[in-house]
Amino acid sequence: MKQALLTLLWLMALSSLAQAAENAADMDFQTVAQELSDQGEAALTTYGPANGMDTGEVFSDLYFDVFEGSGMEMAIGLKDPQRKTQLESLFSSVIGAASRGLPKDQVMEHWRHLKEALQETADTMSRQPATSGFWSLLLQAFFILLREGFEAMLVITALVTYLRRQQADKQLPVIYWGVGLALLASLATAWLLQVVFRISGGASQEALEGVTMLVAAGVLFYVSYWLISKSESMRWQQWIQGQINKALSRGSLFALGLAAFLAVYREGAETVLFYQALAGQAQGQWLALSLGIGAAALALLSMYGLMRKASARLPLGLFFGVTAGLLYYLALSFAGSGALELQQAGWISITPVNGIPRISWLGLYPTMETLIAQLLLLAPLPFALWWWMKQRKPQPEVIR
Repeated sequence: MKQALLTLLWLMALSSLAQAAENAADMDFQTVAQELSDQGEAALTTYGPANGMDTGEVFSDLYFDVFEGSGMEMAIGLKDPQRKTQLESLFSSVIGAASRGLPKDQVMEHWRHLKEALQETADTMSRQPATSGFWSLLLQAFFILLREGFEAMLVITALVTYLRRQQADKQLPVIYWGVGLALLASLATAWLLQVVFRISGGASQEALEGVTMLVAAGVLFYVSYWLISKSESMRWQQWIQGQINKALSRGSLFALGLAAFLAVYREGAETVLFYQALAGQAQGQWLALSLGIGAAALALLSMYGLMRKASARLPLGLFFGVTAGLLYYLALSFAGSGALELQQAGWISITPVNGIPRISWLGLYPTMETLIAQLLLLAPLPFALWWWMKQRKPQPEVIR
């Protein structure tokens, strides 16, 4: 039954390759950038604070109908995900500034940054060959999976090592089940995004990505604080004696499995969509595509094994501190990026904030809403650190 379901999902995902291939193969970045520039200039010619909402909707339509609908967004994401995220953030800034009826000179300043970034991107992408040779295609396929899977691998490594170090090896299947279900859900989601969600507009994909990121941020936030509370060796040893099964049965095990699921699912659906777009450039070179994916999978497995062994050798207190810090960082990044996706979908408002840099790897964007999402996770940190320092007592490290 499981094999039949997996086969069906694979067939559904592959059935949308033709549509992605058309968009990827015929992409003319200069033409799309010029269309965005012309329509943006036209919309701002008659802009005034009184019609700001209408102008904001025009730029929202430009994002979904032209930037995303033409395949430009996906083509950029294949080669430079940070540039794609930067452009998404710049679109949000223009939409937010116009929708809030800011003075025209301020809206024009946001638009100038976006227009320059679009032209720079078009120039860069146009210099690259439209079709890919064998080795170019292989390397692109390799780096897509390596790039998208690395963060997920970090989370999985931390969770597996955590269970092993608390002598709960029998509970490991919950992590692996979370990963397996996430892979199946990624395939199904990619197919739905291509066949169903796009019918009702690209906002569906942005909303799904945003909700997934925010839920993942919440789960990783919870797990990171739980690990902080167990970061001292002696306190941890006292806690695990006779309480492992009791603690895991109360929901902690579910949280760990959910964290594994969300870590993989967050990257999985987008990875499938990236490979669909890349397949449009393959021109029958399926061997290069397959070898790239296979090599990346082996590289991730190798890194997983090395990192798991290395983390198992860390002193217990250091391991829990590093793991908690990693998950906390990912939670902050997911919170900011998730809020940005919901802004693109039109689910939450956009309030530009001057003086804040765009740092995509940190999920930091210059809008009030994305900053609030991250501040909600940062606010408890001083109290958590105070509590941890108060509970901490000098003690010898447990030798394992």
